[in-house]
Amino acid sequence: MEGPSSRLPATTQDGPLWLAGRTDSGRDAESDPARDIKTQFRVCRFIMETGVKLGMRSVPVATACVLYHRFFERVNMRAYEPYLVAMSCVYLAGKVEEQHVRTRDIINVSHRYFNSSSAPLECDKEFWDLRDSVVQCELLILRQLNFHVSFEHPHKYLLHYLLSVKSLVNRHAWSRTPVAETSWALLRDCYHGVMCIRHIPQHIAIATLYLALNSYGVEMPVGEREWWQVLCEDVTKADIEAVISDLLQLYDMEAKCI
Repeated sequence: MEGPSSRLPATTQDGPLWLAGRTDSGRDAESDPARDIKTQFRVCRFIMETGVKLGMRSVPVATACVLYHRFFERVNMRAYEPYLVAMSCVYLAGKVEEQHVRTRDIINVSHRYFNSSSAPLECDKEFWDLRDSVVQCELLILRQLNFHVSFEHPHKYLLHYLLSVKSLVNRHAWSRTPVAETSWALLRDCYHGVMCIRHIPQHIAIATLYLALNSYGVEMPVGEREWWQVLCEDVTKADIEAVISDLLQLYDMEAKCI
């Protein structure tokens, strides 16, 4: 798996960096879009797995992913070490969503992620250099985003839509199909790419539920308007298809990243 080696970072003139020894941390000025998309996918997967190991809730993990995407929306991916930025995003997201995580825990979990067979890090100079880099990178993210680090996520909308749809669907059909679990899984997967900041939260929530219902062939009652129009008045079929198209592209990217 690609990732930083067991050596630890130093602060350079370009900003805090984790190791240049990583295989995908090229320092060339020109950006390769395909490679950048793959890097985004891998790093967001790292954020999610790290968040799970740290016991973070789904919304703080989602905030960390959005912070990461927003940051690299403003800077060249070749200018900063993506995994260091990701660690700082996890740290900052914990503050934003009031689920504070210690930098020591983030560093240890991240180190274990890339060096599963190695011993835990000692609290030596290298450890403190890495901790300083995480904190410095957090400040860099805040400056780049002009301190706009609070975001609206689709989670609350999806919860509302699921409760509404459940009341409309045949009780036995609902209990036989994991529509809710699939919807949440699809929503989580949306954060692997920039689609989570490209589409508005309500449309993402509707699209993930729409895809889950269609995947299991769950039929909705027929009325004057489509069920998704009743739940979200401003969404169109084109909006739903755009979200689903982006999500399917992410799944295609996942196959290429394995």
